[in-house]
Amino acid sequence: MAEQQRDRYGADEGGATVARIYDYLLGGKQNFAADREAARQLMQSVPEAADIAWSNRLFLRRAVQVLAEAGITQFLDLGSGIPTQGNVHEIARAINPTARVLYVDIDPVAVVASNEILMGIPGCRAVEGDFTRPDLILDALDDGDLATVIDLDQPTALLYCAVLQQVPNDRIDDIVAPIRDRLVHGSAMVLSHLSATAVTDAYGESNVSAAKGVFRAQAGTEITLRTETQLTALFGDYTLMEPGLVPLAEWRPELSEPDPYAATPARSPMRGAVATN
Repeated sequence: MAEQQRDRYGADEGGATVARIYDYLLGGKQNFAADREAARQLMQSVPEAADIAWSNRLFLRRAVQVLAEAGITQFLDLGSGIPTQGNVHEIARAINPTARVLYVDIDPVAVVASNEILMGIPGCRAVEGDFTRPDLILDALDDGDLATVIDLDQPTALLYCAVLQQVPNDRIDDIVAPIRDRLVHGSAMVLSHLSATAVTDAYGESNVSAAKGVFRAQAGTEITLRTETQLTALFGDYTLMEPGLVPLAEWRPELSEPDPYAATPARSPMRGAVATN
């Protein structure tokens, strides 16, 4: 199976990646042995890791639905990962068949898998790119053929779902602000992110440290937790939509199937919000 995946996607198994660990937690098939092992190690410290992943996916779907119903027709999903059923383009185009979606991810497996799904769907593409290089993304959108997918002179939804925790504090503003502040009036930003307080309260400092160590050792990624105040600041001058920055299960839960945390006394360790400019 691993050999078939290397042939199909042109990707060496090598180490794990965040996108493929996430795919495994969601029950996907586009992952390698290293990703599955990393996920298993992660679940030793955070047993609810799969629930966290599904909660995030359901929040993303609800946010896209709300924005599509509000009239936004362009969606820029940065750090989009490997597609699953009910991905951004499916939700948006069910509401407006002319909606356009650009997925950007650094993992070539995610990009190839996405484009296989998007084949024949006009106005929807996936490209390999680094969301931590907003200058390159903006250059491609301003001057390249990607402008036919995302027209930055039209309202756009910018999606950062469970990805900004991979960015250290000394770089976060330089990564988020350029695209966020480039978007025209009537645009939106969607954010989901691990909460420093909630994660530590739920799992304890030792387990949190161990989970961070899995991402560091297996995927070469440092995880940065942020407080609610820090997360709110990432929206800049945008205005949060109701109900504001809340545990993911509490953001308009009636719009999707039940969140994994809906029937448990524990709250999701992730926070999410949608804001408009």
